[in-house]
Amino acid sequence: MIRRKAILYFAVFLLAITAVVPQGLLAQENNGQPASFRLKRGTNISHWLSQSTRRGKDRAAFFTEKDVKAIASHGFDHIRIPVDEEQLWNEKNQPVKEGFQLLHDALQWCYLHRLSAVVDLHILRSHHFNAREKPLWTKPEAQERFLQCWRELSAELKRYPVTMLAYELMNEPVADSAEQWNELLARGIQVIREKEPERVIIIGSNKWQSVNTFAALKVPEHDKHIMLSFHYYNPFYLTHHMASWTKIRDYDGPVHYPGPTITQKELDALPASIRNLLPGSDQPYNTALMEAQMQPAIQLAKKLQLPLYCGEWGCLNTVPRKDRLRWYKDVRKVLEKNGIAWSNWNYKSKGFGFVGDDGELDKGLLKALVK
Repeated sequence: MIRRKAILYFAVFLLAITAVVPQGLLAQENNGQPASFRLKRGTNISHWLSQSTRRGKDRAAFFTEKDVKAIASHGFDHIRIPVDEEQLWNEKNQPVKEGFQLLHDALQWCYLHRLSAVVDLHILRSHHFNAREKPLWTKPEAQERFLQCWRELSAELKRYPVTMLAYELMNEPVADSAEQWNELLARGIQVIREKEPERVIIIGSNKWQSVNTFAALKVPEHDKHIMLSFHYYNPFYLTHHMASWTKIRDYDGPVHYPGPTITQKELDALPASIRNLLPGSDQPYNTALMEAQMQPAIQLAKKLQLPLYCGEWGCLNTVPRKDRLRWYKDVRKVLEKNGIAWSNWNYKSKGFGFVGDDGELDKGLLKALVK
């Protein structure tokens, strides 16, 4: 009688698990091994656990299970979750319970709504991609702190299936030399591999994950659980038109796509102080040029037989709408033609997002991304 009850309880347990586990996690390959981690198209959950001063109820309300459900319903298959050191650890390097709980909430929502996830260590106290001083590259204790962050993240997140969750070692490294990043990258991967030999680790090249620096990226040998990543914001004068955090913020004239971002006639009409900020802005852009610019990443991925991921790409809404949507359609076309998985920047914001801070959906931009 006891044995029958045990069998019954086990059967009920299996039914419950089957009801909530994403199909991809249950799927088996022909060789009987678990399905591998795969990405196709996703969106960045920025300004939540990264680059945000929101805390408490405001932070919790910014991104909820309702958002995950909506993202899945739109046809995305994953989210990229940027996380900052200051959001997950206090200044004494102690874990912040609230931050970690929100991260777990997001991953559990992904699990329930059949989405994969990328946890991206976005900003460290010792490294901000736009900061002038970056102690990460000069202070051994800062590098050890980076490694300790991954020891703790791995210990906290290793419970999630390798088919559902990947780690992005660091967002947009900006070291003085490629070798500095290559050395730290190797150490970071080793830390994760001690406990998680099959977890997919996403890595990009030095200098803001640019395609231009891929030739200098040293990828660990004989590790097939690596995914290569780059970011694409070209032409920068278009995608960051009037962006307040850039050197080109003072140019508020017209921009265009396709073709020259700023025509020669428009450049000639500018005062020299502004014109000098815009070198190369008259270069004509189209899908052929975009595909050519991505070749260093495409070719390295092919050579190493590793998947390739464009973890960020986006264009501000300061650009004329017709040109902006055409840019999105063209970049997506190039990425998908070359089998490159992607995650647009970003889900919710007043500048890049296809959902505004007020929750309003930009149907035109969403269509350009997923239809």
